[in-house]
Amino acid sequence: MKKIVLLLAVLVCLSAQAQEYFPFSRIHPKVPRVPEYVVFAGDTVYLNTPDRYERMDRELISFTYGHTLSTLILKRSKRIFGIVEPILKANGLHDDLKYLMLIESNLDPKAVSVAKAAGLWQFMEATARGYGLEITSEVDERFNIYKETVAACRMLNSAHRKYGDWMTAAASYNFGSGNVDKRLQAQHQKNAMNVLLPEETSRYMFRLLAAKMFIEDPLAFGYDIRESEMYPALEVRTTITVNSTIDDLVEFAEKHGTTYYRLKEANLWLRDTKLTVKPGKSYEIIIPD
Repeated sequence: MKKIVLLLAVLVCLSAQAQEYFPFSRIHPKVPRVPEYVVFAGDTVYLNTPDRYERMDRELISFTYGHTLSTLILKRSKRIFGIVEPILKANGLHDDLKYLMLIESNLDPKAVSVAKAAGLWQFMEATARGYGLEITSEVDERFNIYKETVAACRMLNSAHRKYGDWMTAAASYNFGSGNVDKRLQAQHQKNAMNVLLPEETSRYMFRLLAAKMFIEDPLAFGYDIRESEMYPALEVRTTITVNSTIDDLVEFAEKHGTTYYRLKEANLWLRDTKLTVKPGKSYEIIIPD
């Protein structure tokens, strides 16, 4: 009897420790119910047909039980959204469009896909150049959160003007405008949610809606991340405008009171140990505190 009591005491202790260190275990996880509709960027998207219900349910299950990834997304959200939200607003885009970036990269600013799309917004090289982002052996502005977000804003605004609804605009961001046009025309539809698309793109639209629900109410998915557990924003001491070539970024970092590692972490777009600056060109380099 004493052994049983001792065992129960140990289990209770371990349970308490798990609740302290693993946010997902603090409450019993239960998948949120599929709502009748979700309002996304001002558009009301109805989910009250059998196929839409099931497609949405799949994404809600994914966020609920994707423990590691869902936790990391929540922890990164404060840092990344704090930078992106003002840029979206300045470019006339609804705050909800930040969730597109979430499903593109899981809010990992270093993300590179198998297809070589890069950055938070996952631009392919040709598309990035088409929207004015510089890509060389030394510079890749797909990793510059400010510039890549402005490029994404231009792309999304253009898609919304063309299609008139955000789900179809989102599908075109993932699948390409030309491919979406062909599917819409072939199937005599105007909205991508009513079109047979490749599975990745089909899931993309519903994952976008689920991401909004997840970020707005993580507790409903079984996640209890405290404010103190969120990853903090980068502390910036100053930003330096560079008009001439930097031959050695290690020396540059030391000269400005930081390390090469911290300099590169604050400026992910720097892709080499040096930075060549052509005449008439300049770059903004963040010096972390």
